Amino acid sequence: MTASSLWFDHALLAQGWARGVRLTLADGRIAGIDTDVARGSEPAYGAAIPGLCNLHSHAFQRGMAGMAEVAGPEGDNFWTWREAMYLFVDRLTPDDNRAIAELAFAEMLEAGFTRVGEFHYLHNDLDGRPYADPAEMAQGIVAAAEATGIALTLLPVFYAHATFGGAPPKPGQRRFIHDVDGFARLLDASRAAVSGLPDAVVGAAPHSLRAVTPEELAAVAALTDGPLHIHAAEQEKEVEDCLAWSGARPVEWLLDNASVGARWCLVHATHMTPDETQRLAASGAVAGLCPVTEANLGDGVFPTQAYLRAGGALGVGTDSNVLIDAAAELRGVEYAQRLVHRARNVAAPAPGRSTGATLFNAALAGGAQALGAEAGLKVGAPADLVALDLDHPSLAGRAGDALLNAWIFACRESPVTAVWRRGRQVVEAGRHVARDAIVAGYRRTLARITA
Repeated sequence: MTASSLWFDHALLAQGWARGVRLTLADGRIAGIDTDVARGSEPAYGAAIPGLCNLHSHAFQRGMAGMAEVAGPEGDNFWTWREAMYLFVDRLTPDDNRAIAELAFAEMLEAGFTRVGEFHYLHNDLDGRPYADPAEMAQGIVAAAEATGIALTLLPVFYAHATFGGAPPKPGQRRFIHDVDGFARLLDASRAAVSGLPDAVVGAAPHSLRAVTPEELAAVAALTDGPLHIHAAEQEKEVEDCLAWSGARPVEWLLDNASVGARWCLVHATHMTPDETQRLAASGAVAGLCPVTEANLGDGVFPTQAYLRAGGALGVGTDSNVLIDAAAELRGVEYAQRLVHRARNVAAPAPGRSTGATLFNAALAGGAQALGAEAGLKVGAPADLVALDLDHPSLAGRAGDALLNAWIFACRESPVTAVWRRGRQVVEAGRHVARDAIVAGYRRTLARITA
């Protein structure tokens, strides 16, 4: 066993903040933790925090970031954005998928995410026919994770219908579509594809209640004992259509008809009644919030204050990857609440408690639960570390939770200076170690797609 060590002035350990921390790393894990020790000959850094889980990503959408910011002839919303996304999807090859995912994953690591939950629904060939290898497109996601070093929870998406009630899919959805038997083969192929990645996880993602029937939802859930993710109540139209179909709202229907519990993540869950909010919090499931994307698409605002007060678990994700920034996602959770409630420090549970620490710790625990991963800096855990630069002016004079407050709310430029994934340094001086090559490949891909 080859061991190495790193020294930090501050570190957020599983039991709380400590000073003068030496982390001993071996075989990709934290083998030892010493506190209140002087710096030795090992590399030294400012503040260590655990890497976060990005619980909801569509990596390929990084390639269309900013392309849908032109007003159309009618009122723009999620549904008009979706049509632009379908046009972009029509052009992507497996190699394109890999190149775009590499940049997205590198930027996630630079932002402080060390694991991604890839909600992967781009499965079929350009004409809608399955590839000979059902996981052909997923292979690109796996290759991008391997190239960048990010941990991967792969969530193959089951998508069968255009809307509620089992309506036939639309032509623009042809690259997403499976039946249950085909999806079972996709899951098997996905498990084989990730077998060479350390601590990779494969779950499943029934896309939404509009894309699956109740029978299909139950069948897909039975195909895995891993994480289960589903879009729910992202838009008001979705809620209205679900009511027309079933007499119940999406979150209400799931809580009444599916075994929603700790392995479930309801992504967005934006439009809930107070009763749904209380019930989702009590279910043990994770609410997957993506505030940057939700703001970009004009979806609405999740009831964070009531949900946290009810003891609900949550995590954050970058979803459309229009902007990949862990601090911005956490900040977005809080700032939306400030605008809705016209108050400050809404997420903080009590006087004297840190808003930044509350958000970070909630996202750390909830994201790990949703992605089937371990969380926190403790002996035996994966050595997934993020170093914050204490020379950053916005971190000057800060210690403990004040560092998280400053990072989330006060940094114009990111203070993330180094990142290790399973003890391997993947970000140095704020840049992914392979950034230049990754960007060059991404530029070539976008030049071809947009020509």
